[in-house]
Order: sequence, then C-alpha cells, then structure tokens
Amino acid sequence: MRKVLYILGELDDSDLQWLIDAGTTLQIAPGNDIIREGGAQDRLYILLDGELSVRKGGNELARLGAGEIVGDMSLLDSRPPNATVTTVGEARVFSVNHSALRSKLDLDHEFGARFYRAMCVFLANRLSRADAMIGTGGRVESDPESRQEDEISPEALESVALAGARFDWFLQRVSAEG
Repeated sequence: MRKVLYILGELDDSDLQWLIDAGTTLQIAPGNDIIREGGAQDRLYILLDGELSVRKGGNELARLGAGEIVGDMSLLDSRPPNATVTTVGEARVFSVNHSALRSKLDLDHEFGARFYRAMCVFLANRLSRADAMIGTGGRVESDPESRQEDEISPEALESVALAGARFDWFLQRVSAEG
C-alpha cells in the first residue's frame, strides 16, 4: 500500500491544510536526483505524478509511483540517506521542508501523535514484509494466497478509504495552487 495512504489515513483535514500551506509543488525533469545516497537531505517529498527510481550503490532497489513518500527516513533519523532517489521521467512532487515539519511536530502535539502513529504503522508493515521475505530467501511468493504484501487488516479498511479520498482532495488542492 502506498505510504501516503498510511499518513493521510491518520491526519485530519486541518493537518492536510497545514501541509498544503507549508509545502510547494515542483516539476522535476527526468534523471534528476531528489535524494542522494550519503548526501544532505532536508525535504520530504510526496510523488504526485511520474515515477522515481530508488538506487543503492548503483543498483536499483525499487520503482515508486504516485502516492509514495520519500525523505521521511531522514526526517526521523539524522543519518544521511542510504539510497539515491531519481526521477525516471518527468515527475511532479509535493515538497515540505524538514525544519518546518519538525517545528509543527514539536509545537502541535496532536498533529505529532497522528503523524508519528502513521509512520509507525507504515514501518511495522514494511518490517513485517521484510521479515516474510527472509523466510523465502528474499523472494516474494507468487501464490496469491500466500502474499501478505497487499493485505489490509479489517481495522485499516475504513482508514484506507478515507485516505484515498483525502489523497484525491490533496491532489486537487496542490494542482490548483501549483
């Protein structure tokens, strides 16, 4: 499930409005690094349109589509990024400065609780998938019955539906302002 759905499923409407007001929409040409492995990183990006390539040591690890978030690990952990994120083609991203986001997290404890809960749920899901891959030697089972990657708990279904509607609203708002 796309990371933005975890985040938007936890945040409320005023939180989303704050993000829109604090951030900016950027159009990025193909082949540009928005995050460099080992480099300084001071922004969180939400991919609105296009595709991103995630590479470590020159090897591609993943391709990301609309709704994915990058730069969040550098927000949570002061160490330099451990991968490079590059635009595959033309990409449109929404960008929020880490310092503005950290300030909001520090000053607005309710926003902070919602944001950090969303990050914890997402990271727990990622850890669960990684743990499942260890047992298969890094391979994801092709049997649909054994795939946990896209499974959503019944408790999360309502949040995901709300998050999808919020992401659509978010896209409309940043497109109108950009």
